[in-house]
Amino acid sequence: MTYLFYKTSTYTGSQQVTPENIKEWSHLANKTNWRITQLPNGYYQTEVCGMDDPEKWHDVTRRETIEGAETAIDGSIEHFAKKLEAAKGPKVVKTFKSE
Repeated sequence: MTYLFYKTSTYTGSQQVTPENIKEWSHLANKTNWRITQLPNGYYQTEVCGMDDPEKWHDVTRRETIEGAETAIDGSIEHFAKKLEAAKGPKVVKTFKSE
């Protein structure tokens, strides 16, 4: 399964967010679904467990350091958390009162 990191899509204001999108983004925004493994070449690989099969892990990125790998995971979590927030629709940031 390839996650949205490699998925190409076009966004328009009328694009509908599906319940499947929300489920996937919620899964990807949860740090407990991620892990870091060390490869034989010394690099660190970030992996996320499958939504339907938590025993199956999907590789996402490779980094030179464990700190870099954790930063990549944190960035992914932040990205999907923002997508979840945006899926709720626009939020009012300021309202003007008539005088």
